[in-house]
Amino acid sequence: MGVMAEVKRTFTDLIDLAQERLGGQVLHASDEFFAPAENLLKPGRGEFKPDLYTDHGKWMDGWESRRRRSPGHDFCLIRLGLPGVVMGANIDTHHFLGNHPPQASLEACNLGDSASLDDLLNPGTAWTELLSKVDLKPGAENLFEIASKGTWDHLRFNIYPDGGVARLRIHGLVTPRFLRAEAGEVDLAAVENGGLPVACSDMFFSHMQNLIMPGASKNMGDGWETRRKREPGNDWMVIRLGAAGRITRMIVETTHFKGNFPEACSLDGCRSDQSGLDPFDPGQQEWTELLPPTNLAADSVHVFGTDLLAGQSCTHVRLNIYPDGGIARLRLLGQPD
Repeated sequence: MGVMAEVKRTFTDLIDLAQERLGGQVLHASDEFFAPAENLLKPGRGEFKPDLYTDHGKWMDGWESRRRRSPGHDFCLIRLGLPGVVMGANIDTHHFLGNHPPQASLEACNLGDSASLDDLLNPGTAWTELLSKVDLKPGAENLFEIASKGTWDHLRFNIYPDGGVARLRIHGLVTPRFLRAEAGEVDLAAVENGGLPVACSDMFFSHMQNLIMPGASKNMGDGWETRRKREPGNDWMVIRLGAAGRITRMIVETTHFKGNFPEACSLDGCRSDQSGLDPFDPGQQEWTELLPPTNLAADSVHVFGTDLLAGQSCTHVRLNIYPDGGIARLRLLGQPD
């Protein structure tokens, strides 16, 4: 099975609830004279183009407000892409050196998907402080643990008094959507249903979280790809399901992977009470084979049904690929217990 790539886990290993690809959206900003607040939720850390200017001044890949000449501070309102329990924030001031905010804070509320901007701006709306005013370093990822309780779906990001931030990451545990409705067959591994990758042997070329993201993969970089294995064994990753359940259909997509798809894959399941941030050691679990090693093809969608899948209830699954390579998406359809 190989050796774990990483045992210690931090909040940055959890899902970024605010990311643009999951539907995160900036709804309002007090000021965005130099650069729009929507940049906060884009992928990557932001880029710097030294010779690029606009009519408003230097082009910056982030959110940057004008120099404040009056009392108060700037802020923006964000709808999280997926509601969940917030465990930490990364306030990244990458490339903002003489113009970063000295301090920042975070507040949250839970108003539901139908909340309007007027609701968020209403003075009567109750906001809960998730992160009190903290100092920020310039040109750096500023990481802050957050011990919040309950589910949140909107944020107010405050900067004091003004300035620029490249990216904002809000890491946490997704509140599964299917728990709020009658659950039939659902994708137990999907990020929107609370699925969470917790361990893998390798993710040299692309992150294991890509495997359970919504929609089809855009390119090879939008899947999970390991380096070329030069020693015995095979690569693998473990996913904590959004809820314990029995898998009835498994869909493995090798879309875009043509000269680097795995020759075969298999699936194991186990039951464990370990949470999202607990170190997960696959070697300490009792695994049951759900799908025996089965050949894969390049750039294809493979569907495996109950004729191959064992109907064992599990909380975690281990996807094994032989010997290495790339998978675009994994869907594990079934019924929660």
